[in-house]
Amino acid sequence: MFDKALKYSFAAQKRERHRLLRFFLTLLVLFLIYNTVTAFFLSAWVINNNTMQPGLQSGDRLVVISAALPSLFAKLQITDSSVPFKRGNIILIDTRGTAGQNRLIIAIDSLIRLFTAQRISIFNKGEHIYIKRLIALPGDEISMNNFVLHIKQAGGSYTLTEFELSERTYYPNIRQMPALWDASLPFSGNMEPVVLAADECFVVSDDRGSTGDSRTWGPVPVKYIIGRPVFRFWPPARIGRL
Repeated sequence: MFDKALKYSFAAQKRERHRLLRFFLTLLVLFLIYNTVTAFFLSAWVINNNTMQPGLQSGDRLVVISAALPSLFAKLQITDSSVPFKRGNIILIDTRGTAGQNRLIIAIDSLIRLFTAQRISIFNKGEHIYIKRLIALPGDEISMNNFVLHIKQAGGSYTLTEFELSERTYYPNIRQMPALWDASLPFSGNMEPVVLAADECFVVSDDRGSTGDSRTWGPVPVKYIIGRPVFRFWPPARIGRL
């Protein structure tokens, strides 16, 4: 009966077209709201490795504040700093930067993530998005001794440890290196002083023993910072602010 009504009734066909139109308009509105919220405000992130142990572990789910609005405010000189976050913050960095991104592919990926609760993506995020700790800001001089970073702030006269400059307490995982692993080898725990350029920051993993970060990549551009995890909502036993 329903099929016959659609075939012979103009009114039924019109109602069906309006129903489909409302469905696609609702889908479009949801898509736009989702992209606006995740691009400029909040998104969810799942940790898929243990490079930030002991504070963060694989499987942890985090609420991430986007860097888009703070970065825009910094460019417009609404804020004093060119970097939207502070020393000691946990941040997300996207090593692709903004070059070479296909907007159509990004839009399709956003649609897929919308309807899969961000479980499925056409991009392999493990290859270019990393979670690290922000240690030093543009203009800072930074060095390392026994896996502890020492920072002389831009324009400052004194060198302080990373812990003295951080607003949040954290405990890096510092492993005991073999006796013959001297200062010339990677991840030895020591690093000669490096002065950061005006658009660079220095990021490291909390697991200081054997994982890539600015010690191996070098300083990363400020524009690579895409967000800051602020809250862990899973697992229940470790819910809390970061």
